[in-house]
Amino acid sequence: MMKKILMLNVICLYLSLVAAGQVVASETVKIASVFAQTSVASVSNAPSIQGVRIAVSEINKQGGILGKKIELLEIDNRSTPEGSKAAAEKAAEQGVVAIIGANWNAHSMEVAKVAQDCHIPMISNASAHPDITRTGNYIFRVCFSDLFQGQVMARFARKDIRASKAVILKNINSEYSIGLAHEFRKYFEKLKGRVLLELTYTSEDQNFDKILEQSKAYSPDILFIPGEDESEVIAKQAQDKKISAIPLGGDKWGSTKLYRIGGESLKQGYFSTHWSKNTDRDITREYLRKYAGNPNSVFGDAALAYDATHLLADAIRRSGSFEREKIRCALAKTRNFKGVTGDITMDENGDAIKDVVIMQITNGEARYLKIFKP
Repeated sequence: MMKKILMLNVICLYLSLVAAGQVVASETVKIASVFAQTSVASVSNAPSIQGVRIAVSEINKQGGILGKKIELLEIDNRSTPEGSKAAAEKAAEQGVVAIIGANWNAHSMEVAKVAQDCHIPMISNASAHPDITRTGNYIFRVCFSDLFQGQVMARFARKDIRASKAVILKNINSEYSIGLAHEFRKYFEKLKGRVLLELTYTSEDQNFDKILEQSKAYSPDILFIPGEDESEVIAKQAQDKKISAIPLGGDKWGSTKLYRIGGESLKQGYFSTHWSKNTDRDITREYLRKYAGNPNSVFGDAALAYDATHLLADAIRRSGSFEREKIRCALAKTRNFKGVTGDITMDENGDAIKDVVIMQITNGEARYLKIFKP
Protein backbone atom coordinates (compact mmCIF):
# COMPACT_ATOMS: atom_id res chain seq x y z
CA MET A 1 0.00 0.00 0.00
CA MET A 2 2.82 2.41 0.91
CA LYS A 3 4.51 1.63 -2.42
CA LYS A 4 1.32 2.46 -4.32
CA ILE A 5 0.89 5.74 -2.44
CA LEU A 6 4.54 6.66 -3.10
CA MET A 7 4.18 5.81 -6.79
CA LEU A 8 1.03 7.94 -7.08
CA ASN A 9 2.86 10.85 -5.44
CA VAL A 10 5.73 10.47 -7.92
CA ILE A 11 3.24 10.44 -10.81
CA CYS A 12 1.55 13.57 -9.52
CA LEU A 13 4.94 15.29 -9.12
CA TYR A 14 5.83 14.35 -12.69
CA LEU A 15 2.57 15.79 -13.93
CA SER A 16 3.13 19.01 -12.01
CA LEU A 17 6.47 19.33 -13.80
CA VAL A 18 4.70 18.78 -17.12
CA ALA A 19 2.25 21.53 -16.20
CA ALA A 20 5.13 23.84 -15.29
CA GLY A 21 6.81 23.19 -18.64
CA GLN A 22 9.82 21.37 -17.11
CA VAL A 23 9.21 18.19 -19.15
CA VAL A 24 9.38 18.15 -22.93
CA ALA A 25 5.87 18.62 -24.35
CA SER A 26 4.42 16.12 -26.82
CA GLU A 27 2.95 16.92 -30.22
CA THR A 28 -0.52 15.95 -29.01
CA VAL A 29 -2.62 16.76 -25.97
CA LYS A 30 -3.63 13.66 -24.03
CA ILE A 31 -7.15 13.32 -22.66
CA ALA A 32 -8.44 10.20 -20.92
CA SER A 33 -11.90 8.72 -21.32
CA VAL A 34 -12.66 6.51 -18.30
CA PHE A 35 -15.74 4.32 -18.74
CA ALA A 36 -16.70 0.65 -18.57
CA GLN A 37 -15.75 -1.29 -21.69
CA THR A 38 -16.23 -4.71 -20.10
CA SER A 39 -18.57 -6.42 -17.60
CA VAL A 40 -21.92 -5.25 -16.19
CA ALA A 41 -21.70 -1.50 -16.90
CA SER A 42 -20.38 -1.81 -20.45
CA VAL A 43 -23.76 -1.64 -22.19
CA SER A 44 -24.96 1.42 -20.27
CA ASN A 45 -21.55 3.12 -20.68
CA ALA A 46 -21.34 2.55 -24.46
CA PRO A 47 -23.16 5.82 -25.37
CA SER A 48 -20.78 7.80 -23.14
CA ILE A 49 -17.74 6.29 -24.84
CA GLN A 50 -19.23 7.09 -28.24
CA GLY A 51 -20.07 10.66 -27.27
CA VAL A 52 -16.45 11.38 -26.36
CA ARG A 53 -15.19 9.72 -29.54
CA ILE A 54 -17.32 11.74 -31.92
CA ALA A 55 -16.48 14.99 -30.11
CA VAL A 56 -12.74 14.28 -30.25
CA SER A 57 -12.98 13.35 -33.94
CA GLU A 58 -14.89 16.55 -34.62
CA ILE A 59 -12.38 18.72 -32.72
CA ASN A 60 -9.40 17.11 -34.45
CA LYS A 61 -10.97 17.59 -37.89
CA GLN A 62 -11.31 21.27 -37.03
CA GLY A 63 -7.60 21.53 -36.27
CA GLY A 64 -7.44 20.40 -32.65
CA ILE A 65 -6.88 22.67 -29.65
CA LEU A 66 -4.27 25.44 -29.61
CA GLY A 67 -2.54 23.81 -32.55
CA LYS A 68 -2.47 20.29 -31.09
CA LYS A 69 -4.59 17.28 -31.96
CA ILE A 70 -6.24 15.38 -29.12
CA GLU A 71 -4.79 11.97 -28.31
CA LEU A 72 -7.69 10.11 -26.72
CA LEU A 73 -6.80 7.40 -24.21
CA GLU A 74 -9.79 5.12 -23.64
CA ILE A 75 -9.29 3.33 -20.34
CA ASP A 76 -11.57 0.52 -19.18
CA ASN A 77 -12.70 0.82 -15.55
CA ARG A 78 -13.92 -2.81 -15.66
CA SER A 79 -17.31 -1.82 -14.21
CA THR A 80 -15.99 -1.57 -10.65
CA PRO A 81 -14.96 1.19 -8.24
CA GLU A 82 -11.56 -0.51 -7.84
CA GLY A 83 -11.13 -0.63 -11.61
CA SER A 84 -12.11 3.04 -11.80
CA LYS A 85 -9.39 3.99 -9.32
CA ALA A 86 -6.85 1.96 -11.30
CA ALA A 87 -8.03 3.56 -14.56
CA ALA A 88 -7.59 7.06 -13.11
CA GLU A 89 -4.11 6.16 -11.88
CA LYS A 90 -3.26 4.87 -15.35
CA ALA A 91 -4.52 8.14 -16.85
CA ALA A 92 -2.26 10.03 -14.43
CA GLU A 93 0.72 7.86 -15.40
CA GLN A 94 0.10 8.67 -19.07
CA GLY A 95 0.28 12.41 -18.38
CA VAL A 96 -3.23 13.42 -19.42
CA VAL A 97 -4.35 17.02 -19.02
CA ALA A 98 -7.91 16.00 -18.13
CA ILE A 99 -10.27 13.07 -17.63
CA ILE A 100 -13.75 12.68 -19.10
CA GLY A 101 -15.87 10.25 -17.06
CA ALA A 102 -16.99 8.25 -15.39
CA ASN A 103 -20.65 7.32 -15.79
CA TRP A 104 -21.83 5.42 -12.71
CA ASN A 105 -21.68 7.34 -9.42
CA ALA A 106 -19.53 4.79 -7.58
CA HIS A 107 -17.05 4.77 -10.47
CA SER A 108 -16.85 8.56 -10.72
CA MET A 109 -16.25 8.87 -6.98
CA GLU A 110 -13.06 6.81 -7.21
CA VAL A 111 -11.85 8.61 -10.33
CA ALA A 112 -12.51 11.94 -8.62
CA LYS A 113 -10.32 11.07 -5.62
CA VAL A 114 -7.33 10.32 -7.83
CA ALA A 115 -7.97 13.28 -10.13
CA GLN A 116 -8.16 15.66 -7.17
CA ASP A 117 -5.00 14.26 -5.57
CA CYS A 118 -3.10 14.63 -8.86
CA HIS A 119 -4.67 18.00 -9.75
CA ILE A 120 -6.15 16.67 -12.99
CA PRO A 121 -9.40 18.33 -14.15
CA MET A 122 -12.20 15.77 -14.39
CA ILE A 123 -15.60 16.21 -16.03
CA SER A 124 -18.27 13.57 -15.50
CA ASN A 125 -20.96 13.48 -18.12
CA ALA A 126 -23.64 11.60 -16.20
CA SER A 127 -22.79 11.08 -12.51
CA ALA A 128 -25.27 13.15 -10.55
CA HIS A 129 -24.48 12.23 -6.92
CA PRO A 130 -23.78 15.46 -4.96
CA ASP A 131 -20.66 14.12 -3.22
CA ILE A 132 -18.70 13.63 -6.45
CA THR A 133 -18.01 17.31 -7.15
CA ARG A 134 -17.55 17.93 -3.44
CA THR A 135 -14.37 15.83 -3.67
CA GLY A 136 -12.52 18.97 -4.65
CA ASN A 137 -12.08 21.93 -6.96
CA TYR A 138 -10.76 19.89 -9.91
CA ILE A 139 -14.00 17.94 -10.26
CA PHE A 140 -16.87 19.03 -12.54
CA ARG A 141 -19.96 17.64 -14.24
CA VAL A 142 -22.11 18.67 -17.21
CA CYS A 143 -25.27 16.95 -15.95
CA PHE A 144 -27.35 18.51 -13.19
CA SER A 145 -27.11 17.00 -9.71
CA ASP A 146 -29.65 14.76 -8.02
CA LEU A 147 -30.38 17.53 -5.53
CA PHE A 148 -31.28 19.93 -8.30
CA GLN A 149 -33.69 17.62 -10.08
CA GLY A 150 -35.45 16.88 -6.78
CA GLN A 151 -36.08 20.61 -6.44
CA VAL A 152 -37.24 20.91 -10.05
CA MET A 153 -39.77 18.10 -9.76
CA ALA A 154 -41.20 19.67 -6.61
CA ARG A 155 -41.65 22.95 -8.44
CA PHE A 156 -43.12 21.20 -11.49
CA ALA A 157 -45.58 19.33 -9.27
CA ARG A 158 -46.77 22.53 -7.59
CA LYS A 159 -46.69 25.00 -10.48
CA ASP A 160 -47.55 22.88 -13.52
CA ILE A 161 -49.61 19.97 -12.19
CA ARG A 162 -50.92 22.15 -9.35
CA ALA A 163 -50.63 19.27 -6.93
CA SER A 164 -51.11 20.14 -3.29
CA LYS A 165 -50.86 16.68 -1.71
CA ALA A 166 -48.07 14.17 -2.26
CA VAL A 167 -47.02 10.72 -1.11
CA ILE A 168 -43.34 9.79 -1.50
CA LEU A 169 -42.24 6.19 -2.10
CA LYS A 170 -38.48 5.78 -1.71
CA ASN A 171 -35.98 2.94 -1.90
CA ILE A 172 -34.03 2.87 1.37
CA ASN A 173 -31.19 0.93 -0.30
CA SER A 174 -30.56 3.70 -2.83
CA GLU A 175 -28.72 6.94 -2.04
CA TYR A 176 -30.14 8.28 -5.30
CA SER A 177 -33.72 7.62 -4.18
CA ILE A 178 -33.15 8.93 -0.66
CA GLY A 179 -31.51 12.13 -1.92
CA LEU A 180 -34.22 12.93 -4.45
CA ALA A 181 -36.95 12.20 -1.92
CA HIS A 182 -35.36 14.54 0.62
CA GLU A 183 -34.99 17.44 -1.82
CA PHE A 184 -38.45 16.94 -3.28
CA ARG A 185 -40.06 17.01 0.15
CA LYS A 186 -38.11 20.06 1.29
CA TYR A 187 -39.05 22.14 -1.75
CA PHE A 188 -42.60 20.81 -2.14
CA GLU A 189 -43.31 21.89 1.43
CA LYS A 190 -41.48 25.17 0.90
CA LEU A 191 -43.92 25.83 -1.94
CA LYS A 192 -46.82 25.18 0.47
CA GLY A 193 -47.51 21.63 -0.69
CA ARG A 194 -48.20 18.87 1.83
CA VAL A 195 -46.37 15.54 1.97
CA LEU A 196 -49.01 13.29 3.49
CA LEU A 197 -46.87 10.22 3.81
CA GLU A 198 -43.34 8.99 3.10
CA LEU A 199 -43.12 5.23 2.66
CA THR A 200 -40.13 3.01 2.06
CA TYR A 201 -39.27 -0.22 0.26
CA THR A 202 -36.07 -2.15 -0.46
CA SER A 203 -34.26 -3.18 -3.63
CA GLU A 204 -35.31 -6.78 -3.02
CA ASP A 205 -39.04 -6.04 -2.94
CA GLN A 206 -41.16 -7.29 -5.84
CA ASN A 207 -44.64 -6.61 -4.54
CA PHE A 208 -45.62 -3.12 -3.42
CA ASP A 209 -49.24 -3.77 -2.43
CA LYS A 210 -48.81 -2.71 1.19
CA ILE A 211 -47.31 0.74 0.56
CA LEU A 212 -49.71 1.36 -2.33
CA GLU A 213 -52.74 0.52 -0.20
CA GLN A 214 -51.44 2.93 2.43
CA SER A 215 -50.95 5.58 -0.26
CA LYS A 216 -54.44 5.11 -1.66
CA ALA A 217 -56.01 5.70 1.74
CA TYR A 218 -54.58 9.24 1.79
CA SER A 219 -55.87 10.23 -1.69
CA PRO A 220 -52.76 12.14 -2.82
CA ASP A 221 -52.59 14.20 -6.01
CA ILE A 222 -49.20 12.75 -6.93
CA LEU A 223 -46.94 9.81 -6.11
CA PHE A 224 -43.28 10.81 -6.18
CA ILE A 225 -41.30 7.62 -6.91
CA PRO A 226 -37.60 8.54 -7.22
CA GLY A 227 -36.35 5.02 -7.84
CA GLU A 228 -34.66 3.21 -10.68
CA ASP A 229 -35.91 0.26 -12.76
CA GLU A 230 -38.55 -0.61 -10.17
CA SER A 231 -40.21 2.82 -10.33
CA GLU A 232 -42.62 2.17 -13.15
CA VAL A 233 -43.44 -1.28 -11.80
CA ILE A 234 -44.67 0.57 -8.72
CA ALA A 235 -46.47 3.12 -10.91
CA LYS A 236 -48.07 0.32 -12.94
CA GLN A 237 -49.25 -1.47 -9.78
CA ALA A 238 -50.67 1.84 -8.51
CA GLN A 239 -52.54 2.19 -11.79
CA ASP A 240 -53.93 -1.35 -11.46
CA LYS A 241 -55.18 -0.46 -7.99
CA LYS A 242 -57.10 2.50 -9.45
CA ILE A 243 -54.98 5.03 -7.58
CA SER A 244 -55.69 8.31 -9.33
CA ALA A 245 -52.51 10.07 -8.14
CA ILE A 246 -50.16 11.05 -10.98
CA PRO A 247 -46.75 9.29 -10.73
CA LEU A 248 -43.58 11.41 -10.95
CA GLY A 249 -39.95 10.35 -11.07
CA GLY A 250 -36.37 11.34 -11.80
CA ASP A 251 -33.90 10.75 -14.63
CA LYS A 252 -33.58 7.00 -13.95
CA TRP A 253 -37.07 6.66 -15.43
CA GLY A 254 -35.57 7.19 -18.86
CA SER A 255 -33.85 3.80 -19.09
CA THR A 256 -34.85 1.41 -21.85
CA LYS A 257 -34.86 -1.47 -19.36
CA LEU A 258 -37.45 0.35 -17.28
CA TYR A 259 -39.89 0.47 -20.19
CA ARG A 260 -39.52 -3.26 -20.79
CA ILE A 261 -40.62 -4.02 -17.25
CA GLY A 262 -43.71 -1.87 -16.95
CA GLY A 263 -43.57 1.47 -18.68
CA GLU A 264 -45.13 0.29 -21.92
CA SER A 265 -48.52 -0.02 -20.19
CA LEU A 266 -48.31 3.07 -18.01
CA LYS A 267 -51.06 5.51 -18.94
CA GLN A 268 -49.61 8.68 -17.45
CA GLY A 269 -46.62 10.08 -15.61
CA TYR A 270 -43.82 12.64 -15.70
CA PHE A 271 -40.08 12.50 -15.10
CA SER A 272 -37.04 14.75 -15.32
CA THR A 273 -34.11 14.05 -17.59
CA HIS A 274 -31.01 15.71 -19.00
CA TRP A 275 -31.75 15.84 -22.71
CA SER A 276 -34.28 15.01 -25.39
CA LYS A 277 -33.62 14.75 -29.10
CA ASN A 278 -36.88 16.68 -29.56
CA THR A 279 -35.60 19.78 -27.78
CA ASP A 280 -36.14 22.84 -29.97
CA ARG A 281 -32.51 23.97 -30.27
CA ASP A 282 -30.46 24.56 -33.42
CA ILE A 283 -27.41 22.90 -31.86
CA THR A 284 -29.46 19.78 -31.09
CA ARG A 285 -30.78 19.58 -34.62
CA GLU A 286 -27.25 19.94 -36.03
CA TYR A 287 -25.93 17.23 -33.69
CA LEU A 288 -28.69 14.85 -34.77
CA ARG A 289 -28.20 15.69 -38.43
CA LYS A 290 -24.56 14.64 -38.19
CA TYR A 291 -24.77 11.71 -35.80
CA ALA A 292 -28.30 10.26 -35.70
CA GLY A 293 -27.06 7.39 -37.87
CA ASN A 294 -24.91 6.25 -34.96
CA PRO A 295 -27.24 4.20 -32.73
CA ASN A 296 -25.54 5.23 -29.48
CA SER A 297 -25.39 8.97 -30.23
CA VAL A 298 -29.10 9.63 -29.65
CA PHE A 299 -28.92 8.61 -25.98
CA GLY A 300 -28.67 11.34 -23.36
CA ASP A 301 -25.37 10.06 -21.95
CA ALA A 302 -23.77 10.33 -25.40
CA ALA A 303 -24.91 13.92 -25.83
CA LEU A 304 -23.66 14.72 -22.32
CA ALA A 305 -20.27 13.13 -23.05
CA TYR A 306 -20.10 15.09 -26.30
CA ASP A 307 -20.79 18.29 -24.34
CA ALA A 308 -18.22 17.40 -21.66
CA THR A 309 -15.52 16.95 -24.30
CA HIS A 310 -16.34 20.16 -26.14
CA LEU A 311 -16.53 22.05 -22.85
CA LEU A 312 -13.06 20.81 -21.97
CA ALA A 313 -11.75 21.96 -25.36
CA ASP A 314 -13.42 25.33 -24.85
CA ALA A 315 -11.83 25.69 -21.40
CA ILE A 316 -8.37 24.90 -22.78
CA ARG A 317 -8.83 27.52 -25.49
CA ARG A 318 -10.03 30.09 -22.97
CA SER A 319 -7.10 29.32 -20.67
CA GLY A 320 -4.65 29.53 -23.57
CA SER A 321 -2.71 26.74 -21.95
CA PHE A 322 -2.36 22.99 -21.42
CA GLU A 323 -1.53 23.53 -17.76
CA ARG A 324 -4.04 21.68 -15.62
CA GLU A 325 -4.46 24.46 -13.05
CA LYS A 326 -5.26 27.00 -15.76
CA ILE A 327 -7.71 24.56 -17.39
CA ARG A 328 -9.37 24.03 -14.00
CA CYS A 329 -9.75 27.77 -13.51
CA ALA A 330 -11.28 28.15 -16.97
CA LEU A 331 -13.74 25.32 -16.29
CA ALA A 332 -14.77 26.95 -13.01
CA LYS A 333 -15.42 30.22 -14.85
CA THR A 334 -17.66 28.60 -17.49
CA ARG A 335 -20.70 30.76 -18.22
CA ASN A 336 -23.42 29.96 -20.77
CA PHE A 337 -21.47 27.36 -22.71
CA LYS A 338 -23.69 26.35 -25.64
CA GLY A 339 -24.04 22.60 -25.38
CA VAL A 340 -26.24 20.09 -27.16
CA THR A 341 -27.89 19.33 -23.80
CA GLY A 342 -28.37 23.00 -22.92
CA ASP A 343 -26.50 26.13 -21.89
CA ILE A 344 -24.05 25.27 -19.12
CA THR A 345 -22.84 27.53 -16.31
CA MET A 346 -20.66 26.11 -13.54
CA ASP A 347 -21.54 26.94 -9.95
CA GLU A 348 -19.07 27.17 -7.08
CA ASN A 349 -19.17 23.38 -6.58
CA GLY A 350 -18.40 22.45 -10.19
CA ASP A 351 -22.05 21.52 -10.82
CA ALA A 352 -23.78 22.51 -14.03
CA ILE A 353 -26.56 25.05 -13.76
CA LYS A 354 -28.71 24.24 -16.75
CA ASP A 355 -32.20 23.55 -18.01
CA VAL A 356 -34.03 20.37 -17.01
CA VAL A 357 -36.09 18.45 -19.56
CA ILE A 358 -39.52 17.26 -18.43
CA MET A 359 -40.84 14.15 -20.17
CA GLN A 360 -44.49 13.12 -20.20
CA ILE A 361 -45.60 9.49 -20.35
CA THR A 362 -48.86 8.92 -22.19
CA ASN A 363 -50.11 5.38 -22.84
CA GLY A 364 -46.65 3.90 -22.40
CA GLU A 365 -44.79 6.39 -24.57
CA ALA A 366 -42.45 9.02 -23.17
CA ARG A 367 -42.49 12.31 -25.07
CA TYR A 368 -40.73 15.64 -24.63
CA LEU A 369 -43.02 18.04 -22.77
CA LYS A 370 -41.02 21.15 -21.89
CA ILE A 371 -37.81 22.74 -20.73
CA PHE A 372 -37.83 23.72 -17.08
CA LYS A 373 -35.62 26.74 -16.41
CA PRO A 374 -33.49 26.88 -13.24
